[in-house]
Amino acid sequence: MAFVSSLEMIQKAQQGGYAVPAFNAENLEMVQAIIAAAEEKKSPVMIQTTPPTAKYLTLEAMVGMTRALAEKASVPVALHLDHCSNFDDVMKALRAGYTSVMIDGSKLPFEENIALTKRVVEAAMPMGVTVEAELGTVGGKEDNVSAGIAYTDIEEAKTFVEKTNVDIFAVAIGTAHGFYKGEPMLDFERLTAIRNQVSTPLVLHGGSGVPDEKVQETIRRGMSKVNFATELRAAATKAVREALKDEAIIDPKKFMGPARDAVKALCIEKIRVCGSENKA
Repeated sequence: MAFVSSLEMIQKAQQGGYAVPAFNAENLEMVQAIIAAAEEKKSPVMIQTTPPTAKYLTLEAMVGMTRALAEKASVPVALHLDHCSNFDDVMKALRAGYTSVMIDGSKLPFEENIALTKRVVEAAMPMGVTVEAELGTVGGKEDNVSAGIAYTDIEEAKTFVEKTNVDIFAVAIGTAHGFYKGEPMLDFERLTAIRNQVSTPLVLHGGSGVPDEKVQETIRRGMSKVNFATELRAAATKAVREALKDEAIIDPKKFMGPARDAVKALCIEKIRVCGSENKA
């Protein structure tokens, strides 16, 4: 259908009471799997890369292969740079053709986070690129992103959104990157209070490993985008290891194909959880 900015699909999700699934991709096979799952379930979808993954693949290569596949797809596809804390790196992604970016100033003092986010919004707006920002910090570690959980302050959330004019807003309610050692304890009341303070679409980071019913409860309470990364990596790696038990295999297609299939199956399940099936 199109290689698009993420804002329209997320606003539709907000209005429709579901969430856009946002899947991190590490290579061609994962991009193929994500788009194939979205097409099968007729779901809008976001493909994400962290800065280390973008550096490994190069921004231009990631844009090139995603655009090529998205333009042949029957569903809208956005390409998002996740958790980028550097203004210059965000600008490089904009110039390369990313359709959505996250400027993550969550570790900065409040006013510095506002200033950095506002600067990115002002640069991206004329290009039609969606900007996501975060207040509070999601815990755990994803690539080089590592932090303890700091819950989003309800009153600060309102001020942050008003001063930055950010398009979509990631809030910290107790989720973490990576797999959980126990069941995550999510602050649903905080989420409801933030939803009542701001009209901007909200984002749930750290969706991998959160029980389906808890993800769905966050969507009922106002989350319009849900991020999944670690589970996809684990599914792909498990499939590769299983395929390579056959020591005669030397063709990468023979082990990356099963990885692609495993990621697609998981994405289909997460699309169901997000309620985005038949919403493209």
